[in-house]
Amino acid sequence: MNIKRMCPALTLCALSVLSLGLSAQALAKTQISALFMTQAAYSENDIRAMTADFTKQHPDIDVNLEFVPYEALHDKIVAARGAGGNGYDVVLFDAIWPAEFYKFGLLQDVTPRINGDDSKKIFSGAMSTVTYKDKIWGLPWILDTKYLYYNKAMLTKAGITTPPQTWEQVEQQSEILKQKGIVKYPLVWSWSQAEALICDYTTLVQAFGGEFTQQGKFNFTNPGALKAVTYMKETLDKGLTNPNSREYLEEDVRKSFSNGDAAFALNWTYMYNMANDPKQSKVAGDVGIVPAPGGKAGNVSGVNGSMGLGIAKASQHPEQAWQYITYMVSQPVQDKYAKLSLPVWKSSYDDPAVQQGQEPLIAAAKQSLNVMLSRPATDQYSQLSNILQQNLQQVLQNQVTPEAGMQAATKAADRLH
Repeated sequence: MNIKRMCPALTLCALSVLSLGLSAQALAKTQISALFMTQAAYSENDIRAMTADFTKQHPDIDVNLEFVPYEALHDKIVAARGAGGNGYDVVLFDAIWPAEFYKFGLLQDVTPRINGDDSKKIFSGAMSTVTYKDKIWGLPWILDTKYLYYNKAMLTKAGITTPPQTWEQVEQQSEILKQKGIVKYPLVWSWSQAEALICDYTTLVQAFGGEFTQQGKFNFTNPGALKAVTYMKETLDKGLTNPNSREYLEEDVRKSFSNGDAAFALNWTYMYNMANDPKQSKVAGDVGIVPAPGGKAGNVSGVNGSMGLGIAKASQHPEQAWQYITYMVSQPVQDKYAKLSLPVWKSSYDDPAVQQGQEPLIAAAKQSLNVMLSRPATDQYSQLSNILQQNLQQVLQNQVTPEAGMQAATKAADRLH
């Protein structure tokens, strides 16, 4: 046998075998698609870094990431239903959607996958985010509520020694700041005609002892719900709230506050560390945070802004999707990225590494996370939210009175049934 003559053939054979091996490996990899949002909580870079760490530990799984604004998230999930197995495997969903998603069969029931001992280690408010009809539809990933941020230097300059404990005090202190010329518009909010507006409204409804339903029907004219809208309009009328708030989302609020254009802001957890970062904030070091106040001193308020990760009903790779979800929600991962979104795990709040540099935020969270009010529960939430957004905006734009706006919202909500 002429070895020299056989070598090229052997080399080709070897390459073919190697090529086949690589193809087999590639074929063995499972690709899953995950849908996230680009707004508040974890940043896109954080999610990409978490995912890269996951794929290192699970080389047989590739994760295709897609990011959309929060406002597009719901419709993307619903639209993907028609894509069948070519849709998403993992989706991020808001606390307000499980009723609707249950009705239309958009998520897989993961109740049998849940370890009861582990779920007890998670805040009950977080677990309620993914629970509907006594079944669990995912794992809570973002545990969040809105806090009152304040500029410590501005308050000191105005002779104000303690942050406000009630919404009445917020208004009083804002008037002092404006009268003394310290800031033109002391208050900034996210009141654009979007879900952000409903979150701010819900915070105030709870603060003033209001309700969304009475005797099983939607009612936005009860005293507390009406007082919330009246308060919002009053701060605009007095020139205390930045009128641009009516077009602002959460990121606009953060940028306005970080630029030194507001003394008070209502926003999610993620703003604390970003507003304290000198690279992207002019007020770093002067950022104070307290729970959103109540209507009376000593009370606090909050909206349940939590979100969960679930397996899409049509997913062809539920096992790999679940591996990814459990990794993203795991305590070590959440603790590592606790600067933009606080963990869902109770014991994390006593971890010095999690507390470091954000002790005031942790202190506020320990109060706020126990009082979060959920937005109205209904399987027609998207339609209800649009009704509320439109009527609230009409009030804030001085087109109707608070009473007329909330009466119209109540009548329109009644027609949903």
